[in-house]
Amino acid sequence: MPNIKSAKKRVKVIEAKTLQNKMLKSALKTSLKNYEKAVADGDAEKAQALYKDAVKTIDQAVAHGIIHKNNAARKKSRFTLMLNKVNA
Repeated sequence: MPNIKSAKKRVKVIEAKTLQNKMLKSALKTSLKNYEKAVADGDAEKAQALYKDAVKTIDQAVAHGIIHKNNAARKKSRFTLMLNKVNA
């Protein structure tokens, strides 16, 4: 346990940021799972709407440092291919 005032503050700040990161990561996973489920069901309209949401969530995760930008690019590329197969 820290004794110095600034160290105590850092502990509080880190706890708050950890909760924010967990929230964003959970939202990302949920968004991706919903999109993949819509693609698996073959629902083109729902997949199109969820694709936009998934890409937005991925971009937000990159902006907050939750995932690496190359990881995001790979996910978005795969999701685009999945969407094209559903629409075809």
